[in-house]
Amino acid sequence: MYQAQATLFLYAISPVHMGAGTAFGLIDSPIQRERHTEHPLFAGSGLKGAVRHRFGQLTEWKNAQLLNRLFGPEGGELFAGAVSFGDAQLVAFPVRCAKQGYVYITSPLALARAARLLALLGKKDFPKLPTTSAAGEASVTAGDLLSGDKLHLEAFEYRAQQNAPLQDVAEWLAANALPQGMAHEFFRNKLKQHLVLLPDDDFGYFVRNATVVEPHVKIDDATGTAKDGGLFYVENLPPESLLIAPLMASQERSGKEERLEAEAVLSQVSAGLDGQLIQIGGDASTGRGQVLVTVLK
Repeated sequence: MYQAQATLFLYAISPVHMGAGTAFGLIDSPIQRERHTEHPLFAGSGLKGAVRHRFGQLTEWKNAQLLNRLFGPEGGELFAGAVSFGDAQLVAFPVRCAKQGYVYITSPLALARAARLLALLGKKDFPKLPTTSAAGEASVTAGDLLSGDKLHLEAFEYRAQQNAPLQDVAEWLAANALPQGMAHEFFRNKLKQHLVLLPDDDFGYFVRNATVVEPHVKIDDATGTAKDGGLFYVENLPPESLLIAPLMASQERSGKEERLEAEAVLSQVSAGLDGQLIQIGGDASTGRGQVLVTVLK
């Protein structure tokens, strides 16, 4: 049983390909999605593997054998790790806008799930959820996105108005979901000013159809040219996407006399993640998978 927990906010700063392993439709290599909502996600197993790989590069972790003690051994001794990562669920998704470049869209379902997870992890100050937008309508946090009373996202037009509860949510996310410091100030302010609430159906449409799809070509090593039939398409979660995941810890199970307690395990992992850039998913050699982590204890 896990005795300590924290919340991870994961902010993509490059396209991220967490592969589903099975092709559906026209995309040869799609990203992972929830079965019931089709929202993109990062599976907890892949997230844990990416974090373990990052910590495996740190000398202090190798010297103290913390990698095996906290994440579980890869061979030899048999005992379970002391940390667990849940699936990362989507909170906000970037969509092209006729004004201000892009906005962060969210939905009642996405916000309700984030609020529920935060409450379960002991963080109970998430603002009251905004009311649901009707079909063809949107709520915004700033009027500079509008043309009259219309909001234009991609090729779609919505009737829109400002929403005070949504503004509270945007301010909370800006203060808690992104790191502090000048480097991230622009994006904190943009999240605060340009969060848009869409109906669940419209949100679902965009997260299915507004991802980054890139063509790739297989190269023949002998000739250095493209192989016949070597064209394939890879889907990526777009940069500026925001997800939330649980981080849980228990007492160390390695059998050592001085075992780390759950809070100490959580502190060790949190300290190595908070404000750091980690690589998640595939295509690391082409700069994909760069994700900024914020730990909320």
